[in-house]
Amino acid sequence: MNKPDISRSDIDSALRRLDEGYSHFLRKTPIWTLPGKAFGLNCAEVWLKLEQLQVGGSFKARGMLNRMLAHDIPASGVIIASGGNAGIATAAAAQALGVSCEVFVPEVSSEAKRARLRELGAEVVVTGAAYSQAFEACLARQRLSGALLMHAYDQVEVVAGAGTLAAEIEAQAGLPDSLLVSVGGGGLIAGISAWFENRVRVVALEPVLAPTLYQARQAGQPVDVAVSGIAADSLGAKRIGDIAWQVTQRHVKDALLLPEDAIRAAQLWLWRELKLAVEPAAALGLAALQCGAYVPRTDEKVCLVLCGANLDPATLS
Repeated sequence: MNKPDISRSDIDSALRRLDEGYSHFLRKTPIWTLPGKAFGLNCAEVWLKLEQLQVGGSFKARGMLNRMLAHDIPASGVIIASGGNAGIATAAAAQALGVSCEVFVPEVSSEAKRARLRELGAEVVVTGAAYSQAFEACLARQRLSGALLMHAYDQVEVVAGAGTLAAEIEAQAGLPDSLLVSVGGGGLIAGISAWFENRVRVVALEPVLAPTLYQARQAGQPVDVAVSGIAADSLGAKRIGDIAWQVTQRHVKDALLLPEDAIRAAQLWLWRELKLAVEPAAALGLAALQCGAYVPRTDEKVCLVLCGANLDPATLS
């Protein structure tokens, strides 16, 4: 049986589908280019891809809408398990398409994200201590309802939609030398690295308490890992996705782990210095630079994807 995989051609198809169908729904998010010295770094430039400004507050809207447009949606609508961001993106796309949406979230999900889901008209089911348990409950419900199953990170259309972010970066600014990407289930890094195809050094970043890709590489295959910590509501998948495993094996050399305190410090720095309110998962790129886990060359142009902003603003104080 063939393993699921994607390539640039899948992303090209997603670009056409999204442009033809709902180009008014998705936003072309800006890139903010600053000198490395603005971050206290000895590199040429740091590009901030401000994807936290995307519909639904994260990159996930790209993949969720792409999957919906690629399928006939039954009367029972769509259904997903999510730590929050994929569910919010699914609910936003479902609202735009006029279909019903049911979202299963784990108990670790933030109340801010649950509230946003309800505002978007989704039926929210809170169940299980972790994403994996919410996912099992979602599958059981889907077998009864027949709704179109949406996966947060491991469906071809979802990953290809995420890859349109990389295509957008290239169209806006050309190729950076390196691109630092947060990894949970791996949908974002799979889409990005499939588009760039080794033309850019794509670096995988994970919290030390949620090391799905790192542990898969240690084991030589995807394995279940215990996940917790500051970014668990976004990067809480207990196993790297099959698509991400296939694509990153070809295109991603570096998989780095970051300590909790570095992630938190980077999140607060982005708010304090740049007034960018992002969730912890979106701060991993800056954390890698600030703590020295990734050291760029002096002439390097480094791109960071600020992938989400669904947080309680009170946590930034």
